[in-house]
Amino acid sequence: MSNQQAKTIKKDSADVLNYKNLAAKIEKKSAVIGVVGLGYVGLPLAVAFAEANFHVTGIDADPQKVSKLNKGISYLLDIESERLKATVKSGFLKATTEGSALRRADAIIICVPTPLTKTKEPDLSFIVEAANLIARYVRSGQLVILESTTYPGTTREVVLPLLESTGLQVGIDYFLTFSPERIDPGSKKFTIKNTPKVVGGMEPHSTKLAAMLYKHVSEKVIEVSTPEAAEMDKVFENVFRSVNIAMVNELAKLCERMNISVWEVIKAASSKPFGYMAFYPGPGVGGHCIPLDPYYLAAKAKEYNFHTRFIELAAEINETMPEYIVTSTIEALNTTNKSLKGSKVLILGVAYKKDIEDLRESPSERILELLMERGTDVSYHDPYIHEVKIHHKTLKSIKLDKKALSSYDCVVIATDHSSYDLDFIIQNSKLVFDTRGCTIPRKAANLIRLGE
Repeated sequence: MSNQQAKTIKKDSADVLNYKNLAAKIEKKSAVIGVVGLGYVGLPLAVAFAEANFHVTGIDADPQKVSKLNKGISYLLDIESERLKATVKSGFLKATTEGSALRRADAIIICVPTPLTKTKEPDLSFIVEAANLIARYVRSGQLVILESTTYPGTTREVVLPLLESTGLQVGIDYFLTFSPERIDPGSKKFTIKNTPKVVGGMEPHSTKLAAMLYKHVSEKVIEVSTPEAAEMDKVFENVFRSVNIAMVNELAKLCERMNISVWEVIKAASSKPFGYMAFYPGPGVGGHCIPLDPYYLAAKAKEYNFHTRFIELAAEINETMPEYIVTSTIEALNTTNKSLKGSKVLILGVAYKKDIEDLRESPSERILELLMERGTDVSYHDPYIHEVKIHHKTLKSIKLDKKALSSYDCVVIATDHSSYDLDFIIQNSKLVFDTRGCTIPRKAANLIRLGE
């Protein structure tokens, strides 16, 4: 037998042995799970696995998050402190700032942010940092899963080389998969359990192991052929929403000029049982995915000499909505013989969507910036966000009462939190501008709505 044949047999044996050993650990729930990044994606995932009786170690660079988690104190609305405290007390969940904890993990899941640079280019620095950290402690028999939203090719082109620089080989010594996160912050209907999970590995064993793992926390797991397919799936999901929101935002502007209610049109269209899905206009898009993903895909497309014109145009339309809201506020104030400069304007809601504490990419921040730049005396109220920084100035959420409402020249509903008493707001405000359609079907002389 030649040396090459001996090496091949040894590799084949390692391949099968590492796969079978890890598969057995996953099935018996003796596999230790490491979650890198304990934010909006990582913490819910860590809790879900801990509740499924897996021992989970969360790794985060923020010592305050780690300290709170270990005390059972939640910093996310989606995870109640009582629920978190129970998982910590059970011994199945703990957190640390020490990357060395990854050496003991059998499955490592990367849940770090993927922002844009100032020039709207993908910023993969957090993924690179996480991959480098894992490379320091990676060992044979481990499964590494990237969940961070990114462009197709990241797992193969960025994460894989960093891990293989250790001398270990994917599919033989360790396993590597991409599985897009599908967390819907603030949703009571869709959870990790009832939201299907997509997995795409570097080779079949990586895919199978990831599927085995996620089946313990998700009712349905869908296997795709490659990491690129799974990565494209995630970007496509969010670009789909971006494009359709942009279309309805543009329709809302046209409906205003034609004196047609866009909300009535959407309601009528929604009666069609096929070939239509309702999307709604608003002050812009926010969160980590919809405002960013079109640019991740556009950047990657350029490598193939392809220009995603339609997708980028949709992103641009959504980005202009805060400016449109400010222009509409000017027009609304003009009807009361007020100019924007010097007027008192109250923004209701700065979170990017209702009933959450998430400020990421919120269009309300841009609206506040534009109003301040135009000399407006602007304030805000949000039951979940106590302060924001705009142009190096810290604004604090005001107390929302009759006296406060009546003191403003215009109240702009930018986020439709469920806690808002809309009748009370309309009755006690001089002028209300509803950018979310949440006041429908109410009618009042002091009420105007986007798209009408």
